[in-house]
Amino acid sequence: MTIICKEEELILNKERSIYWAAQKMLIISDLHIGKSAHFRKHGIQVPSGVGEGDLQRLARLIDLYDPQTLLITGDMFHHKSNSEVAVFSEWRKEFSQLRFQLIKGNHDQLRPVEYASLNIELIQKELICAPFRFIHEKPESTDTTYTISGHIHPGVTLYGKARQRLNFPCFYFGENNAILPAFSAFTGLSRIQPQKNDRFYAITPSGVVAV
Repeated sequence: MTIICKEEELILNKERSIYWAAQKMLIISDLHIGKSAHFRKHGIQVPSGVGEGDLQRLARLIDLYDPQTLLITGDMFHHKSNSEVAVFSEWRKEFSQLRFQLIKGNHDQLRPVEYASLNIELIQKELICAPFRFIHEKPESTDTTYTISGHIHPGVTLYGKARQRLNFPCFYFGENNAILPAFSAFTGLSRIQPQKNDRFYAITPSGVVAV
């Protein structure tokens, strides 16, 4: 689905990404590489292969759009170095010419030297790319720059005619800010209290749907 935000054309993909063609930029949030490994380490049973599946989805998006830059608005890595970070390191070699920019999120705890070794440009707070400001967590105050963030894993509930209730991740676009869905398939969902003129785009198995 293609939308217009601040006079810019953005492509919302059902694989939980935005492609900003004018900047040749693929944008995702909350990849959480290593989350399943971290849970298993603490005795919580989590299906193996979740992280690799997310990387396969990301590879398909890179092949589809052929971006110059991959921008991740925080929480690329869930914890410190682990086996899934090593898997990513090998995966990264397939896209060695692609610029990776990471806005540091609350879960991004690797050492600076480790980000450098993975060929990732670490941004400590925010990236201004007019008309947008990319940041991990939505700031309390707003200005003339439209903010795009992640962090809370937004979701919506859709109701069927027979009282079915289905929960889906979504893209949220408000008056002053947008919030991206978590890219990782292994995340929960948070509800956003809608305000007037807010736009929600549910990510369903068949595609992105305005709700």
